[in-house]
Amino acid sequence: MSTYEAALAAIAHPTRQTLLEELRSGPRSVTELAKVVPVSQPAVSQHLGVLQSAKLVTVHRDGNRRIYSLGRQGIEDLRRYVDGFWTDALEQFAAEAKRHAARRKDPK
Repeated sequence: MSTYEAALAAIAHPTRQTLLEELRSGPRSVTELAKVVPVSQPAVSQHLGVLQSAKLVTVHRDGNRRIYSLGRQGIEDLRRYVDGFWTDALEQFAAEAKRHAARRKDPK
């Protein structure tokens, strides 16, 4: 499975979406993150594990705490994938605009 496929699968779950949103404002511990979602702390850890596998979050230890942050690699891979749709859409729009302009010049 590619990184972007793993990222898409990971963010399909609403709890994981909420966790990512929380991490946008900075690193958080599992305890801090568990306060913002309606699941247990062990469940939060499991969700974070899925996000970590998809490289959407990174973790480091601070004493006996684990601190989670957004994972640059996974976010960048996901962005490149989504940006590809935008690039394709713009190219299709440009091609259609050229066809339309050509029809206006030669309205046979």
